[in-house]
Amino acid sequence: MQAYVQISLDDAKESEIYGSLKQLPEVQEAHILFGEWDVIVKLELSAPEALGTFVMDKIRSLPGVKLTSTMIVAK
Repeated sequence: MQAYVQISLDDAKESEIYGSLKQLPEVQEAHILFGEWDVIVKLELSAPEALGTFVMDKIRSLPGVKLTSTMIVAK
C-alpha cells in the first residue's frame, strides 16, 4: 500500500529529517517543502496495519517532528 505523510517540524531541521527518512527502505520519495508543511514522504508498506506503527515509531519519534498528516493512496 502507498501513503504520503506531510511533516511539520519545530525547528529548521529539514535537511536532517530528510536525510534520516531517505535511509528507510519504506520511503520511496522524500521532499523538502515551502509552506505549512516542511517535508513530505511517499511510503510503500506491505499492509495498512503497518502504517500507524511506521508513522509513530519511525517518523513521529524523530527529534523536532511536531505534527504529521497521513494520506492513504486509494488505488
